[in-house]
Amino acid sequence: MGTGKIKKQIFLLPGSRFPVLEFMLIDLAIKNIAIIDTLQVTFQPGLNILTGETGAGKSIIIDAVNLILGGRASTELIRSGTDEAQVEALFSLAGAPHIAAELAEAGIEADEELIVRRTVSRAGRNRVYLNGSLATTAQLATIAPRLINIYGQHESQTLLRLANHQELLDGFGRLTPLATTYTGLHTEYRRLVSELRTREKDGREAARRLDLLTFQCQEIATVAPLADEEEELEQERELLAHAERLLQGTTDAFARLYGDDGALLSRLGEIRRNLADCAGIDPRLAPLDASLAEAALQLEDAALALRDYAAKVEADPCRLQAVDDRLNLLRALKRKYAPTIREILIMKEEMEREREALLQRGEVQEGLELRRDEMMGELLRQGKELSVRRREAAKRLTKEMSAQLQDLAMQNALFIPAFTPLDEPDPSGMDRVEFLFAPNPGEPPRPLARIASGGELSRLMLALKQIHPESDVPTLIFDEVDTGIGGAVSALVGEKLHRVAESQQVLCITHLPQVAAYADHHFQVRKLIQAGRTTTTVTPLDDAARIEELARMLGGITITETTRQHAREMLQSVNGDR
Repeated sequence: MGTGKIKKQIFLLPGSRFPVLEFMLIDLAIKNIAIIDTLQVTFQPGLNILTGETGAGKSIIIDAVNLILGGRASTELIRSGTDEAQVEALFSLAGAPHIAAELAEAGIEADEELIVRRTVSRAGRNRVYLNGSLATTAQLATIAPRLINIYGQHESQTLLRLANHQELLDGFGRLTPLATTYTGLHTEYRRLVSELRTREKDGREAARRLDLLTFQCQEIATVAPLADEEEELEQERELLAHAERLLQGTTDAFARLYGDDGALLSRLGEIRRNLADCAGIDPRLAPLDASLAEAALQLEDAALALRDYAAKVEADPCRLQAVDDRLNLLRALKRKYAPTIREILIMKEEMEREREALLQRGEVQEGLELRRDEMMGELLRQGKELSVRRREAAKRLTKEMSAQLQDLAMQNALFIPAFTPLDEPDPSGMDRVEFLFAPNPGEPPRPLARIASGGELSRLMLALKQIHPESDVPTLIFDEVDTGIGGAVSALVGEKLHRVAESQQVLCITHLPQVAAYADHHFQVRKLIQAGRTTTTVTPLDDAARIEELARMLGGITITETTRQHAREMLQSVNGDR
């Protein structure tokens, strides 16, 4: 079913026209839950009061809203004879672009309206839809509590969540900006600590790597190889290893060419002289004489070169050993690092760059550790300031709550924000804040979630809202807020609810006419029998119907003109007070 079709279903209610709303619950549609067959209710800004006889189905409406909040879906809620139950709620988001943006990030289209639909089947299928898009219960549980809070006998109550106590205290003490700044600093501190831990873990491996690189670079640097050194040494070694043979060969060659008696050049001179005599007889032999002359010159140059070479040849065993030792060092480096000296030199450059980076990493580590210590100091400073100001706010809250509880027939109740110091700062501060409550004198204050009844929780929340009405949650539902009170006190409860409803939409289920008289919009919940089956209806009341309902609440089954007049006077009195 598409979003447009859902909107059409909800908006086309008989006689209903929706005003332009900013941020609140507009419509609630319930189908096949407990004794409810089909029910649609249009809510308005201000104080919406629901009244009706016990067992009419008021608590079932709360159960249905609890499903919208992501609460547990039990098949026991499904109306007998049906296979599936469904709840739909339409919210205006015109005044909440941040929620629309969050939905958009999750891939859910949302402009100025949000329709939440949840279905529960006997087969165990549980479906959640946000503006027609299938969503998870976790997504619903994340977004829905920012739309509605229920204060009554339900697990979704704000006061039952320990994490909310500190937020409520911060809101009352105007400490939310300071707490947000502190939380941001703590988040950055934890990120830095995590980075340092990762670096420390990686640092052990880096230290080992640095030691290895330092050793390898020093080993290569100690040998100090040159790119072409090995080839030159190989050539030198070859000469040194055969020095005697080279000396003997070149000396003998010089002697045969030039130095010995009957050397080749001497005999070539005789040959040229004889040939010169012959050339005098036959001029054709003259070119041959020239060729022999040129050959003689070349042989003479070669002989002199051999003589010079032989003069330089020297057998040096010490130098030969030194060359062998040097070549062995170079070969050891090649076996260990790379096939060639050139590759070893390139590798050394790379290792030196890596070594330098690791050395700089150590400097970065030291800088981060210094920053961590500085941030811890600032975190402690801000945490202590936040803790002091929270304790100051707690004293004021205790005093103001005492005055409010006096008006709510809880004169002897004690409400105290308690502080438990933490071993180390956490994201919310240096203390854990928990509201303690003692409903009766002589009893020690105990954790609110363990001791307070649903009605007490509702009245405590009403008192808190009276003291500090600002809230990001647009719709508040009070259930059983009037439990255990009556008379003038109940009128004060109604007045307080009305004041809260000046800034937030309020839905309240009540049994007291003094509370119902303060309604901006009054709805009657009735249980009817149709076609042999019980069903629940919710009807918006006009002025005349309100008088009848208030008279019923005042006088019980029998409504007399006296109770009607009392109801009229009650409404006139409330309207006169506004």
